[in-house]
Amino acid sequence: MKLKTWTLAALFLATVPGISQARDTAHFLPFDQALQEALNAGRLDGSVKFHLAGTKPAGAVSVVRSGVTTSQKTNAFNKSDEAACSWALQSALIRMQNAAKQAGANAVVNIVSNYKNVVYSDAQKYECHAGAVMAGVALKADLANVK
Repeated sequence: MKLKTWTLAALFLATVPGISQARDTAHFLPFDQALQEALNAGRLDGSVKFHLAGTKPAGAVSVVRSGVTTSQKTNAFNKSDEAACSWALQSALIRMQNAAKQAGANAVVNIVSNYKNVVYSDAQKYECHAGAVMAGVALKADLANVK
């Protein structure tokens, strides 16, 4: 009897649109909005500055470590794609902030999205992929000192 129940459940789920195929929607969202949200909430402490590729920090830049990567995912269940993506980006920025502090850097520069090792570079936006249950952001950047 249990096998019959499981078989019927599997057949039902296979016919429900969207459940049988995983969703992977690419979003290109404003970086500064999520960054400011993390600063306002105290998730980032402001000691490390963040600069997307294509934006120039004010001052001389000395790279401490290049090509630093992080990939963060978050639960997207019952959240809008934008909210889940913001959480994923903030998690990635927290990781980058911690890496910069450990390396003695005060900035993260040349930030690009690096989802599945495919670079997306924009001076205002980041790339996020959202599905029914998870959202993810991958970043690649340089840790630097800006004077």
